[in-house]
Amino acid sequence: MPDSPFFYQDIYATGPDATEYELLSPDHVSVTEFHGQPVLRIAPEALTLLANEAFRAINFTLRPAHLAQVAAILDDPTATENDRMVALMMLRNAEIAAHGILPFCQDTGTATIMGKKGQQVWTGCNDAEKLSQGVYQTYTQENLRYSQSSALNMFDEVNTKTNLPAQIDLYATEGSEYKFLFVSKGGGSANKTFLFQETKALLNPKRLKEFCLEKMKYLGTAACPPYYLVFV
Repeated sequence: MPDSPFFYQDIYATGPDATEYELLSPDHVSVTEFHGQPVLRIAPEALTLLANEAFRAINFTLRPAHLAQVAAILDDPTATENDRMVALMMLRNAEIAAHGILPFCQDTGTATIMGKKGQQVWTGCNDAEKLSQGVYQTYTQENLRYSQSSALNMFDEVNTKTNLPAQIDLYATEGSEYKFLFVSKGGGSANKTFLFQETKALLNPKRLKEFCLEKMKYLGTAACPPYYLVFV
């Protein structure tokens, strides 16, 4: 018999959410009751609206908190002239993109959606289909590049010209909330993802650092700075 008691924990626990959210619409959401429990009813069009607005915002705007961090480089006494020049160019690029005509980058990415749907949430539809419709609207109505190709056979492929399919992963959770994470995965990252299956001998600070530095060299300079590298 095992000595350890059962204990469940989310694999990737998140910290406090300091995001400042905005209300897109007071419509499409209501509360009803089922077996004495409150149930959140979300109209299918709400999912389309949310995905549409999310990917528009991702490609044309940045959060004020992020911009404040970039702007702080201009007044940082430890920053070099090159640091300040790069920060200024990023702020000017953000100003241009905020007009909604030209996105931050020509690589407008793979539409990726992760959702956690509480058991007391009803939508009455195929959620992935309605979210995909929102992605379709954004990429076909805005000045955004189509990055998705569909295989015709083993050797030939064709651009879908809608930026679909999107990668959509929805999970069932407890409660009456429907939480989403929207990511526009660009920067050439579709072909910059690697899986290395190594042994336990690698799990010490010196060996692991050497390993990570060695593998980082394979990335090259295919994406636009600043880079974000994630090791899992």
